[in-house]
Amino acid sequence: MTATTQAEVTPPGVRSRRPRGGGGSNPLLRYIIVRFLLIFPTVFILVSMVFLLMRVIGDPITAALGGRLTADQLADRIAEAGYDRPVFVQYFEYLGQVFTGNFGNAITDGRPVVEILATYGVATLELAFYALVVAFIIGIPLGLVAAYFRDRWPDAVLRVVAILWYATPVFFAGLVLKLIFSVWLKVLPVAGRASTRTELNLQSVDGRTGIYLIDAILSGRGAAITDVLSHAVLPGITLGLLTAGVFLRLVRTNVIGTLSMDYVDAARSRGVSEFRLVRKHAYKPALIPIITVIGLQIALLLGGAVLTETTFEWKGLGFQLAQYLAARDFVAVQGIVALLAVIVALTNFIVDILAALIDPRVRY
Repeated sequence: MTATTQAEVTPPGVRSRRPRGGGGSNPLLRYIIVRFLLIFPTVFILVSMVFLLMRVIGDPITAALGGRLTADQLADRIAEAGYDRPVFVQYFEYLGQVFTGNFGNAITDGRPVVEILATYGVATLELAFYALVVAFIIGIPLGLVAAYFRDRWPDAVLRVVAILWYATPVFFAGLVLKLIFSVWLKVLPVAGRASTRTELNLQSVDGRTGIYLIDAILSGRGAAITDVLSHAVLPGITLGLLTAGVFLRLVRTNVIGTLSMDYVDAARSRGVSEFRLVRKHAYKPALIPIITVIGLQIALLLGGAVLTETTFEWKGLGFQLAQYLAARDFVAVQGIVALLAVIVALTNFIVDILAALIDPRVRY
């Protein structure tokens, strides 16, 4: 016998060890570690780009206070802030501050950027939640309908609608919705997160979170809940339609791809209806790409929140960012954008892990 048997290679009582995936290591754990380590270069590149772009514009002190201080006062403020030093010295000092959680203070009001995020970030988070709910409620069902009627007129209409939703500027869609539902029909509030009376009532809620819907529920006042939700309808729809168009086309494409699989053809040959095939066999596989895309949509929602919050006077991070841009307070703008970059990077990390847990193919 010339061939070496397994018994001759492996000693008695010792189990054979065969490499799996990456030499016996856990693919999921390896994937999580790699994705986590990628956060740091991503944040580093984004923070560096924001810093350099802000410095190309000019000195932040002069940009924000140039017309309100004398030349001597400006020189003193610039020297005090350290903006008279070489740019690379400022850059490395800023990186050191960022890694310690210090994103600087706004020039116009002196508030720490971290405090600004804590104060206004919850409002933006609430608006993003409403937008995602709208995107799921509208985009996923319509994507299934488009896949069911593929290559027929309902499919063509829905594809055009999805393109229009994605391509329409957020501020224009918001103005149109305000004109229709607030000015003409007078059924929804024109701006704000809640009425003045509701906001005053929510200030006294024990354990308030700053998220008006949760605070309204904690208050136990039905009128407050209704008021908060009525104010959230138009901003949520305006921002949600932007993402709904992406979900619609993504669900349609993936459902159609799933319907061409062999196991679906086998079910179809057994007499299973097309509607049941879409609902039972093709629906869940089509949701896996949606989870992956959510991370990218968070960045889109945060970008759209700036215009949406400004249009509806929704006092969130986007609204505050627009105020600092108007005041040319580039230190506050730089800090807020850097923090948003960190949030987007962490969100993408979480979404990647969820996708790996749901679909094992992602881990390899």
